Amino acid sequence: MIVAGLGFRSTVSVQDLAEALSGLSPDALATASGKAPALAPLGLPVIAVPEEDLRGVGTLTESSRVRDLFGTGSLSEAAALVAAGPGARLVRKREVRGLVTVALAQSAPASCAAEDQKDQI
Repeated sequence: MIVAGLGFRSTVSVQDLAEALSGLSPDALATASGKAPALAPLGLPVIAVPEEDLRGVGTLTESSRVRDLFGTGSLSEAAALVAAGPGARLVRKREVRGLVTVALAQSAPASCAAEDQKDQI
């Protein structure tokens, strides 16, 4: 599964969000739980990631504003990784698309995810 993680301010429009996804084909969208309702009109499954699950997630890019607000360097990268599940990897780092940041993560193959879960037991 490919998950698009999105970061945006509360003033963003549905059109801004749709334009940010132009040319991408994610299976689902993800963002912080408080922002998730804004994604509903886009017609894809939405994964609302609790803010505590974002804290400490390692990201390839860094925004000091996002670090202060969410405890991670990139909301879009962290949301995509968490939503894609254990063993997920970024396939597209955070990219600014208009008023939105977008990152893509791919879920681990089922066998790898099962191994990751086994390691956590």
